[in-house]
Amino acid sequence: MSIDRRFIRHYIILVAIIIVASATLVRYGRLAFGTDVSPSRSAARVVTIRGPIYDRDGRLLAVDTDLYDVSIWKPSLSGDKVPEFASAIADAVGVDESELTSKMVGDGSDFAYLARRISGDAANAVERAVAAVDMNGIRLDRVSGRVYPERDLAAHLIGFVGTENRGLSGAEAAFDDELAADPEKAKSGYSYGDAVYLTIDADLQFRLEALAGDALEKNSAEAVALVAMEAKTGRILAYVSLPDFDPNDFLASDRSTWTDRVAIYAYEPGSVFKVYSMGSLMALGGIDDRSVFVCDGRYEHVMPSGEEIVIKCLGSHGLVDVTKILEYSCNAGAAYASDTVSTIDFYAKLREFGFGERVGADLTGESPGLIRRPEEWSGRTKPTLAMGQELLVTALQMAGAATVIANEGVLVRPRTLEKIVGSDGSTLDDPQPITVRRVMEANEARTILGSMEAAVLATGTGHRARIDDLRMSVKTGTAQVIDPRTRRYSEDNFIASTIALFPSEEPEYIVYAAIFNPKGSSTYGGRIAAPFVKDVANVIADLYGVARSGSATATHSGRVSVAGVDSVRIGGTMPDLRGLPKRSLTALLSREDIVVEIEGDGWVREQSPAPGTPVEPGSTITLRLE
Repeated sequence: MSIDRRFIRHYIILVAIIIVASATLVRYGRLAFGTDVSPSRSAARVVTIRGPIYDRDGRLLAVDTDLYDVSIWKPSLSGDKVPEFASAIADAVGVDESELTSKMVGDGSDFAYLARRISGDAANAVERAVAAVDMNGIRLDRVSGRVYPERDLAAHLIGFVGTENRGLSGAEAAFDDELAADPEKAKSGYSYGDAVYLTIDADLQFRLEALAGDALEKNSAEAVALVAMEAKTGRILAYVSLPDFDPNDFLASDRSTWTDRVAIYAYEPGSVFKVYSMGSLMALGGIDDRSVFVCDGRYEHVMPSGEEIVIKCLGSHGLVDVTKILEYSCNAGAAYASDTVSTIDFYAKLREFGFGERVGADLTGESPGLIRRPEEWSGRTKPTLAMGQELLVTALQMAGAATVIANEGVLVRPRTLEKIVGSDGSTLDDPQPITVRRVMEANEARTILGSMEAAVLATGTGHRARIDDLRMSVKTGTAQVIDPRTRRYSEDNFIASTIALFPSEEPEYIVYAAIFNPKGSSTYGGRIAAPFVKDVANVIADLYGVARSGSATATHSGRVSVAGVDSVRIGGTMPDLRGLPKRSLTALLSREDIVVEIEGDGWVREQSPAPGTPVEPGSTITLRLE
């Protein structure tokens, strides 16, 4: 009997425990999931507030605010009122009525979320619905959430946060440690992160995004990238990558829109790169402003191995110096110019311009681009690099390298951070312009700048970027795109681009734009990217009060002269050599496949055969000088 009594005693105690526990759970359920959904909604011991993000002038771009999660406890729900309640809150919480009903009456866990991270207004609507319907089992929890008041403005630069309110991309990720609040530093139950100010001007950003959107639509393009920056300081004033997304609800956008075309996407730049290849050759002493090359429509070079390298040009440009190479975007001239330096030196100088390495503009995931090491080059690499092929760059690198030309040979690092301010108002970081290195001499940079200005003349590829009362130095480009299936250049996909520095007499601003895979009336940079950049330059000039001047004029004198051993070459057709000095013809005398006869001294007055005549091995060329 004693055993039975002990069993009964233990049984009674167990039942009592169950009754007490059940009562406690019921009470908790009533508190948590009853009709009381007041804003006491739930409180953490320490409330962490992520720091805000501003533009350079203090315009709010990202901020933490109170959001709410709506959850249910199915055993407490008033089942007969589910349809009415779902109908009452569907619009407010942004969830379909049928989906809400399914969550409340469906199988599965007794606990479920109806909606997450809804606004305070939406939470108030839920409270009103609970009261009106007299619904039990509903709970509202206050959570800290990120809001982007300007929606898709500068979305790729600003980035977004995940469900834990930590940065996943853009400035949100790059400055996550600064923006995130430290609970251990809480005061009165609150901890605040630092405020991050970006260099962009939200007003300019808005205007340029509108122009970029027009360019995207007008040209039926896949994407558009645009960078506008201060030439002297490296501050990025506008950072445009289209298509874009709304970081408030980034998961609602196609993932392809998350691609940052400014700093992460790398591609072959095309002829815009001639600015930097010619600058490199000049800095290395291979060419100067008096060097001349002959373009008869193609570049020809026979390697020691016997391999013949042939590169076609868009036209037969005749005698071309650096200015004409940039003005006409002459492929043959650029290729011949590359023969004046070694592969190792050319590679090293291009790296000095910043290619093949990350810019370091306070961005996460930035691509370094790609320039293969010289030992990996083929016989075609050096001349094709000079044209802007066989390397990968980003739009940010292209804009950053232009600081060398704008600053008399000195590379300035682009940057996106204006300053960081602590929650107490103290300035924690106030970056200053960073001079990276001298890449070329001042006179060499001025020569390239002046040569780029010639491109906006009527005969130049950049004439559609011309602004009559604003001197601009411009280079356009049209790059072929590798087809990943065939591993060859596509016949259908191109990248049209243009870079501009202005005003030319003392560059203050750099603009680089690229239009990816346009499918409109044209694919050429000079036709579609140049007028786009013109519109951008006009907006910048008007917004910032850039002094307007008279008509744009080229600084190049137009005279062609050559010092020392000149770089004149003869390809498959006879060029026009009239006007050249005798010293520029010495390189022709080393040719073993043709006979060159020079009569007299001074300048070439007459020549035989005439310009445009085919030149075959064994041909005799007679030049009469006076």
